[in-house]
Amino acid sequence: MVKITWHSGEPPKNMQVRQVYAIVFDKKGRVLLKGDHINDKIVYGMFGGTPEVYDKNRKETLKREFLEEANTTLKEPIYLAGYQEIEGDGDRPNYAQLRMVAMVGEIGEKKPDPDSGKIFDRVFVTPEKAIELLNWGESGKMQIKAACKIAKEEFGIATTKFNYELV
Repeated sequence: MVKITWHSGEPPKNMQVRQVYAIVFDKKGRVLLKGDHINDKIVYGMFGGTPEVYDKNRKETLKREFLEEANTTLKEPIYLAGYQEIEGDGDRPNYAQLRMVAMVGEIGEKKPDPDSGKIFDRVFVTPEKAIELLNWGESGKMQIKAACKIAKEEFGIATTKFNYELV
């Protein structure tokens, strides 16, 4: 069984970073989530993905993944100063999933992800609704709250009472 543990700071130097994801805000303080249709149900997550050898850094990985999965550009990605340690994922050694915070840039037409061929929903929700839809427990709540603090301090936005919007 996979065990996921949230840690503050940078992952240890000997731990591979296998994924980079972002909590992304719009100017209204809403969080952008990915909706994936699985077995007649919508499962929510964050956009992001795997670093490639040609990515210069985690920000480039994130920007590339957002273009591929959401046809959306990002502005000002900032490290959330934390990561999830993934333990027990098959025979892989423990690895890190980095968390970033960013502002949404330009949102293009929805198009298929070049890796999976899927077209994902893009949904803006309040941070509180994001916590509920992601359903990551206390770890997810801590991540969203930390991201809201960064959004306010670095981007000058406050959270919103707006509930839900597909884009």
